Amino acid sequence: MGNNYFFTNFRYDPDIYYFFYIGELKSHGLTEYLRDLWSQIQGRPVECIAIVPDLHDQYNYVNLIVPSPDAGENLQKRPMSFRRNTGAFLQSVSKNKSIHALIDQILTHQDQLYIYMFESDSAMRLDQRRDVYLLGPDKDLSGKFNNKAVQFKLLDGIIPLVEYKICNSMPELLAVTERLRSSWADGIFVSRVYSAAGSASIVTRRQSDIKGFFTQDDAPFLITRYMNHECDPTVLAVVANEKDVFVAGVADQCIEGGNHFVGSTWPSVLAPDLIKQLCDCTRKVGQEIGRHGYRGIFGCDYIITRDNQVRFIEINARKQGTTLEFCYTLEQMLPSGSPNLPELEYFAVQKNRFPENMVEPPIVPDPVLCWGTYNYKLKQNRQTCGYIPQAKHERQSFAKVAGGKLAKDFLVLEHVGSGLQVQPGTFLARVVSTGKNMQDVQEGLALGRKMIDLTIRP
Repeated sequence: MGNNYFFTNFRYDPDIYYFFYIGELKSHGLTEYLRDLWSQIQGRPVECIAIVPDLHDQYNYVNLIVPSPDAGENLQKRPMSFRRNTGAFLQSVSKNKSIHALIDQILTHQDQLYIYMFESDSAMRLDQRRDVYLLGPDKDLSGKFNNKAVQFKLLDGIIPLVEYKICNSMPELLAVTERLRSSWADGIFVSRVYSAAGSASIVTRRQSDIKGFFTQDDAPFLITRYMNHECDPTVLAVVANEKDVFVAGVADQCIEGGNHFVGSTWPSVLAPDLIKQLCDCTRKVGQEIGRHGYRGIFGCDYIITRDNQVRFIEINARKQGTTLEFCYTLEQMLPSGSPNLPELEYFAVQKNRFPENMVEPPIVPDPVLCWGTYNYKLKQNRQTCGYIPQAKHERQSFAKVAGGKLAKDFLVLEHVGSGLQVQPGTFLARVVSTGKNMQDVQEGLALGRKMIDLTIRP
């Protein structure tokens, strides 16, 4: 598609009000809620232009732009798919001449252009242009509160934390972990201060684990006492100011290898008193980051120890992996017309409050359905030999199961396609399963994974 675009099917229409979504395809569904909100506000048709990094062999989305990889992201002669570095991708988008030309065109027919992102990131610079605005948490605050060292210092004494230390160099890390190794006998969790889904962290049980995983350039580090635990819950919320925090709900994370997030299930299996504790802790976190100016969607991860103690693990100062599924769930649980998470974030960012018709779900829900997700990531280079058509009806699947039109359902979403060399760490596809009970949900997740297995060359 030329030097600037790997793929696009966008055609400009001056009668339509546009906004940008910039992020991975897996969260594209969030834009439907903003489109509906802005259509009411603008009194005219509204559409989203999605600018995504996903390198697939086909796309089943309208108004899509996939910028070409930079020279450093070498596609070589063989068709490839790989997960692009977020910062490098956003920098590339910010400098893309075709995207700047498109912004010029859009701003001739509307007064402003909003950018909606999965995570506010300082590498995004398009909002430095006149009349271009980021709709989401402040970029600097997102960066600050995604720093694990900042999180633990901020929340120490406010909510129950795992025991921790912050080390500012590799020699300090090795000395402190050596000293703690006997007393933290179940293991020491070591992480860079910026890490997501286990990509820059490891559970260590000997000093050689640290030396083999990290380099001298990785400091600073957060180390925490690894505690054997029964559950890894995550709580999704929205903060509007230093007082008002909307808690969407509690899901259970699926963690592989001690620290690698691969999906979630809802509702949580935890007892009501633990769910209430998790929601109370998350509300306190939201009020604390709200006091410092953060506005928008965020999440908190926890563990539940074997003696049923809640312990904080991290803040995700961004939308997290459960956000889209919680939107679809709340749509079925809340009264018709109630604002959903993107609309709540819009009011939080733009107006420093929630809309008057906000309805918060019960802390312990009476679920109308159950759901689970699985992110299928490759751990080594593989080649695909088949494809799964890109389903787009996840929202409808939730509605049909909740409404009794289907007993259960599962979808395989965003499969990269056939005949591609796929690099490690790449989302090959993801599975979403819905049902009236968790047994049906797990059956759907297993079937979806088997379908994806068949698309990989042995």
